[in-house]
Amino acid sequence: MQTIYIDILIILNIYVNYFLLRITAKLTHSPLRTIRCIISAVYGSLFSLLILAPRLNTYLNIIIKLFAAVTIVIMAFGFHGKKRIFINTVSFFSANFLLGGTVYAVYSWLKPEFVHFNNSYFYIDFSLLLLVVTTAVMYFIVYIIGNFLDRIPDGTDCYDVIIRYKDKVITLNGLADTGNSLTDFFSGSPVIVCDKEKFSDITENNGNIKGFRLLPCSTVSGNGLIPVFRPDEILILNNLNGERKTVDAVIGLGENSEKAVFNPKLLKR
Repeated sequence: MQTIYIDILIILNIYVNYFLLRITAKLTHSPLRTIRCIISAVYGSLFSLLILAPRLNTYLNIIIKLFAAVTIVIMAFGFHGKKRIFINTVSFFSANFLLGGTVYAVYSWLKPEFVHFNNSYFYIDFSLLLLVVTTAVMYFIVYIIGNFLDRIPDGTDCYDVIIRYKDKVITLNGLADTGNSLTDFFSGSPVIVCDKEKFSDITENNGNIKGFRLLPCSTVSGNGLIPVFRPDEILILNNLNGERKTVDAVIGLGENSEKAVFNPKLLKR
């Protein structure tokens, strides 16, 4: 019988949960702070201790997995309505199921001695390097698929973009434009380009803006630098159907005739 080390089990599942939450954020374009992702991954890793329990009834196992997925998602992404929780939970649970199914398929086929599988949780005793490479490849595949799906235009451009930074709230008319492919290379987040005049109240002293920096960009007039920063919250409101979505993006300050120009992929579910 294989020896299972609790510390390795917990560390393994923290890493895997962190990876799965990042995939969920990528697929649903949901904001995900690093600290919340880590805390949620640690919390989710506690459920992996069920691998040490006697084999559970199938239905009970499913209920526990659903409870774990919902609570992990709420802890990571916050509560933004039942629809958003459902979407994020389905994405997280699907990614979890796919990863677990892949591991179980390998386990059933090869019967390796370094894998122990019970109650839909697995314990793998192999090098950390192999784990990192495997998950990196899977994340790259999801990234490519996500970018392919993001090419589909949203088709609706009647939006309001509401930006909150500290005690300031700025509302701009939003324009969904696939031509805005600007991405912050530090965080990987899309950049919403806004009229800089609308932010004069909070940009008088750039040193007071957390994360303020200059980002290289290309425009029809040539190459240049655009000031960017991450606000406390960005909400996009669809004025046609009333849908509201909190998005993970940074704000770029340019000259856009009082518009907030964003890529439609921010609205993809």
